[in-house]
Amino acid sequence: MASLLQGSCSSTRPAVHSLGVSLDGGTSGSISFLSQLHNLSFKSFERRCHVQRLRMGTLVRAESISKQVEVDLSLSPRVNSVKPSRTVAITDHATALVQAGVPVIRLAAGEPDFDTPTVISEAGINAIREGYTRYTPNAGTMELRTAICHKLNEENGLTYTPDQILVSNGAKQSCLQAVLAVCSPGDEVIIPAPFYVSYPEMARLADATPVILPTLISNNFLLDPEVLKSTINEKSRLLILCSPSNPTGSVYPKKLLEDIANIVAKHPRLLVISDEIYEHIIYAPAIHTSFASLPGMWDRTLTVNGFSKTFAMTGWRLGYLAGPKHFVAACGKIQSQATSGASSVSQKAGVTALGLGCCGGEVVSMMVKAFEERRNFLVESFRELGGVKISEPQGAFYLFLDFSFYYGAEAEGYGIIKDSESLCKYLLDKAQVALVPGSAFGDDKCIRISYAASMSTLQTAMERIKGAIVHLKAAVPN
Repeated sequence: MASLLQGSCSSTRPAVHSLGVSLDGGTSGSISFLSQLHNLSFKSFERRCHVQRLRMGTLVRAESISKQVEVDLSLSPRVNSVKPSRTVAITDHATALVQAGVPVIRLAAGEPDFDTPTVISEAGINAIREGYTRYTPNAGTMELRTAICHKLNEENGLTYTPDQILVSNGAKQSCLQAVLAVCSPGDEVIIPAPFYVSYPEMARLADATPVILPTLISNNFLLDPEVLKSTINEKSRLLILCSPSNPTGSVYPKKLLEDIANIVAKHPRLLVISDEIYEHIIYAPAIHTSFASLPGMWDRTLTVNGFSKTFAMTGWRLGYLAGPKHFVAACGKIQSQATSGASSVSQKAGVTALGLGCCGGEVVSMMVKAFEERRNFLVESFRELGGVKISEPQGAFYLFLDFSFYYGAEAEGYGIIKDSESLCKYLLDKAQVALVPGSAFGDDKCIRISYAASMSTLQTAMERIKGAIVHLKAAVPN
């Protein structure tokens, strides 16, 4: 480095000494300033100084990099234990294909295809226009929490006060915070399968252990109380129920919930998260029952709900938790150090949504009717296909179909269909329809199809799927 610093170009006038500058990119040579001055203009001298400074800087940086200590890229064991969301990954991949010009039909995302009802959107727009754009209380505005209390009382038979409500940035955040608030390392979280993809990962984030209880398609994927009874032990801290269910669309009858409640009541340490985000997307004669409304369950139930599904407000990011104040305050403590309160604009829109009437009023009723028509079309179509086991969903907007009949088939130019993931890859490649493998939900025999898409889109998708499956049917081993 000393040889590089022999000549300094820091002053505006040249000094009389040698410059260690290489003009041809080769080895640096000494140039006498006085002997060369008559051949140099002042501008050419500045250019040479600039070249010298650039090369000096490059060499200094190179030397610095060579001496730099390697950065530790390790991640925490907690994060390493968590799997990325498969539904998000598949949806993102399908979206990328569409943007690249591939005509993929996306039936992977759990998102209504309807726009947010106009009256709700207008409430959000008016909030912006009226300057309602500042922070709200961490737990949510008193206006919205009061409206939620009224909704829970009128529709679910549950009595809460505003300090027993925590408004969050979506039901997923409400679920995660509940798990983090009540679980300790080594606790067990009981999760019936098929399950929403994030439940086991939430348990892992809390250093708890997810305990998966398989269910049967012949029993509509509903939890067997006897299996639950034999699973509970001194480490059991949480039971997570989702009705109507993602991914199966199953709805727990009140009698079955009462049987589960009787078992839970015998274990003082066991709490329940009741995820009721799909409560109003339900098809007669099925009826939704809130778990906390059952005898003895209010004190130990954390009810999670939100606006995304019922009111087609997925992008507004608005959900809530209702439960005993002790637990809700603990969740609020986590939220205060993470995201703070939900969007002020979204909360204004949420108040309007809850004011549409019981169960969302006519606007929600029309969406549910459309979902039901789509469900009926797909159920009938897959029954015609053959080889597919079906549990007809009573709620939500998913079909969870057993395609294991086709496992072992060899698709020409593709290979053997050995599981739900390879089947979904085959259908994406052959039929250009994006679905979610059942392995993401804890049941590798099945695949999930979202019918939150227009009837014309579903009809086209069904034609493509049938065309792809016909090739498999002939190759199914006897």
